[in-house]
Amino acid sequence: MAPARHDTASGAPNHAPGMDRLDRLFLDRAYELAERGVGNTSPNPPVGAVLVRGETIVGEGYHHRAGEAHAEINAIASAGERARGATLYVSLEPCNHTGLTPPCTGAIAKAGLARVVAGAHDPNPQTNGAGIASLQERKIAVDVLDEPRADALIEPFARAIRSHRPYVSLKLAVSFDGFIASHPGVQEWLTGEEAREFVRELRIAHDATAVGAGTVRIDNPQLTVRPTHKRLREYERVVICESAPVDSGSAVFKTEKGYAKTIVLAPAGLRDRFAQLEKTADILYCGEAGSDRLNLAAALRALRERGITSLLCEGGPTVAGHLLEEGLVDRFHWIIAPRFLRGASAVAAFTTSALANLRLQIDRVEQIGADALISGIIPHHV
Repeated sequence: MAPARHDTASGAPNHAPGMDRLDRLFLDRAYELAERGVGNTSPNPPVGAVLVRGETIVGEGYHHRAGEAHAEINAIASAGERARGATLYVSLEPCNHTGLTPPCTGAIAKAGLARVVAGAHDPNPQTNGAGIASLQERKIAVDVLDEPRADALIEPFARAIRSHRPYVSLKLAVSFDGFIASHPGVQEWLTGEEAREFVRELRIAHDATAVGAGTVRIDNPQLTVRPTHKRLREYERVVICESAPVDSGSAVFKTEKGYAKTIVLAPAGLRDRFAQLEKTADILYCGEAGSDRLNLAAALRALRERGITSLLCEGGPTVAGHLLEEGLVDRFHWIIAPRFLRGASAVAAFTTSALANLRLQIDRVEQIGADALISGIIPHHV
């Protein structure tokens, strides 16, 4: 899936001692398999695995969803007796702890594998390095490459596991001169169909998609994926209301097959004002009891407590600016349309001046149809 890959300046593959062309081929296949699980494995990372004897693939597998067998186990099962003496190519360091499933390191040793090649270390403190050590103690050869492609696959997992909030991607569509609309309150399509399809793919890759109340009032989006992709977990939609509710008849609240009841994030001190939405939406009242403004950090923690570990925010300039101000964004996706909107009434992408010192690390620049995509991370969150 395209959103899982990021081009980087240091994108050349790393080569561990003994790595050759075939190793590269089989590890790339493990990455391809891992991408099949994107959007389904949360809160676990997507992982793919390939088992090889000589120059022949004897087993493949990937992690389908949390609670089910990991990629390594599925690959071993598909190989059967042919797994003995084989090399395992896996996109992520095998786990060495018991969670919803037993540790993979034990299964690898029991299957008699001779070598493991992993694309990245597991950032989970329960595993980080321990999986490698466990395999080496069992006399299994291990190479870990820490490649950009492997790191990109687990970026949401790696960042979310270090915090108490979801991984947050911020998407904005802007004109070439930095505006989102020619006039306030006007729905205006800036980007082409190819860019809109890219955004729909982004939605699939995240647990939930969020917009601000202003976007709901102006654009009345459904926040759906059309056509709906088959996904193992329900799609989640979130409306961020910083001080006032939105109309209960808004399209985002429409019941859709494969979608959970839409979540509304609301200030804890405005229960009476938001009571009208309680039959329509799943209201999460956030922050201190008397607060009449939404505490975004508290709201994100509430989403994490609900099992949402990655969030794509498509909100307008107000929500986007506040998320950036408060250091709550992990990755940005700027889609730039080849248009100029500057005028007396044009709406700027950001209305705050508090972002002057914010530094972005760009790692992806490409053309999408007639539009340009610039994507990257916020370095101080690495």
